[in-house]
Formats: sequence, C-alpha cells, structure tokens
Amino acid sequence: MLTADVARPEEPNCSPPLPGAAASRSRTGPDIVFGPVPSRRLGRSLGINNIPPKACSYSCVYCQAGRTDRLSAERRSFFPPGAVIAAVEARLEVCRHAGEQVDYASFVPDGEPTLDVALGDEIRGVKALQVRVAVITNGSLLWRDDVRADLAAADWVSVKVDAVEMEAWRRINRPAHSLDLGRVLDGVSLFAANRTAILVSETMLVAGVNDDDRSLRATASFLSALRPATAYISAPIRPPAESDVRVPPAATLDRARRIFSDAGLRVGLLVEHEAGAFAAGEDAASGLLAIIAVHPMREAAVREYLARANTDWSVVDRLVSTGQAVVLEHRGQLFYALPARHGARSR
Repeated sequence: MLTADVARPEEPNCSPPLPGAAASRSRTGPDIVFGPVPSRRLGRSLGINNIPPKACSYSCVYCQAGRTDRLSAERRSFFPPGAVIAAVEARLEVCRHAGEQVDYASFVPDGEPTLDVALGDEIRGVKALQVRVAVITNGSLLWRDDVRADLAAADWVSVKVDAVEMEAWRRINRPAHSLDLGRVLDGVSLFAANRTAILVSETMLVAGVNDDDRSLRATASFLSALRPATAYISAPIRPPAESDVRVPPAATLDRARRIFSDAGLRVGLLVEHEAGAFAAGEDAASGLLAIIAVHPMREAAVREYLARANTDWSVVDRLVSTGQAVVLEHRGQLFYALPARHGARSR
C-alpha cells in the first residue's frame, strides 16, 4: 500500500525465476524480445526483456509490471548475452521481411535493466545490428562506475526521478534496503554530467504522494541541473501494482507541467495511452504473453493485435482460462496482463 515501506525481504543474490505462469516460458528464445510496440517517446520500439520476473531494485506502487518479489540492488547474470543478442537479431530480421518499422531496440524489462551485469555487452551487441538502442532505467544503480559505463554505450537513456525527498521516495518507489537516496541522486547527476547518449527524465506522479507543490518544486530543481533533453511527467494510466494508486487530477498535472517549465525544463506529458498497433509475431499467443509481461494491454489494443495476427479472440480466452493471463479493470477500462503481481481489481 502507499503508506507502507517494502514488506518483502531483500534478496541480495536473486535466484532464477520461480516456477509459475510468467516464469515457465523460456527466456532463451523469442520472448526475450517483444514487439515492436508503439512508444510515446521512441516511435516503434522493439522491447528487450533482459530481466526475469520480477527482479528489481524498486517495488514502485504504480508499476505496470506488478509488485517486485525479488527486491535487490546487486547486479548478476540472468541470460547469456549471446542469447539476448541473437533473439534481437532474429526478430529484426522478421520485422525487415514484414516491412515493420523499428526505430529503437529498447531495454525495458520486467525489472530494472541495470541489474543485468552483461547489459553493456548486450547494448554493444545490439547496436552492431544497426539499430539504435534505448534503455529505460530507474537510475538507482547509477552511483556504480560499471553501470554508468554500460549505459554510456546506449543511444538514448531515460532515468526515473519520481522524488528527491526521503519520505516520498520510500512511499512511491519502495527501494531495496541497501539503497541510499543521496547516493542514488549523486549517481544520476554524475551520469548526466558525463552523458554520451540522449538523456531524458521521467517523473511518475501519484495522487497524494509526490504531487504537492513542495515535492514538485524540489524534483524540478534537481532535474533542471541535469539538463535532460525532455523532462517527462507521467501518470499511472495502466493497472498499478497497488490498487489504491490514483492518477492526479488534471489541474495538478497542469500545475506540475508549469512548475517544471518554470524551472527551465522542456516538458513532455505522458498521460494518454499510446497510439499505433502492436506488431504480431508468428505465434499470436506467445507474442501476446511477451508483450503483456511488461506492458498490460487495453482490450482495444489486444483486438487490433489479434486482427494483425489473423486470429480471433479464442487465443485470449485460452490464455485467461489457463491462468496465463488475467483481465484487470483500471479507471473504467479493461486490460490484459500477466497474473499474480497486481493489486488492481481482476475480473
């Protein structure tokens, strides 16, 4: 819940994925990669899921991938780098033959991508395939020299900064116990000062947690020193990890935009759903599961995906009836996601 610190134990040496619906699918093949999917920031993004469910250094209350059950700030190996690169190469080849546009290959996994000790090798290997590489990180490990060196190989990096004050940071991000906010922010600043990639920031606002004027001004002041290409403000428009997470009112989002703009930031708002179609692979069911592992999909998007795959709704019925997918209701809309880690109301 929003008022609680992390209740789940930290696991400094994350074990391999536990058996279950989400973890039972092999991550040594095509489902390391999903899409391309429509991205509000990157155009057509080929997603790379280099972290098993759900290893992360945060357990954000709003996370669309659900609650973190393996909280850790320790880097380790998850998948062979060659398997990750080969999966991207194979999917790029399929996309090229199908005429599917790919603007970026994006590391946007179930958990925090920088927990992967092989991330730098994977970024360089994917770039060698003649595609731009993006990484979406929570920034919690940027105080480490090796993490900053790994991300320096990327073309575009998004760093999360939801709060710069301790209470709000703990309430919204629920970090691994070994993490220190001052050290995290210093690492973000050091990466920004020496960046070689396009750097953007993202601040997720949750009503009643980090959307008051004082918090907004403190965050805007910190971000202005980073000089990101764009400071994105987002809201939890997809089913969150915790059911009591709320989207701030439109007036609050507009006030946040003005506060960020007054701090000299170029502001982008991510408060609407993406436009565009999700690419369908050869196996509609596996492709759908690979997408919703990271990106819960609205019913309309699922129907469009199935139409592109030349199949019908029976695929979804089968996934739901066998427990591989669940239907969640959020803000009056139905979403399809993987089971077990969401507090949002299921149907």
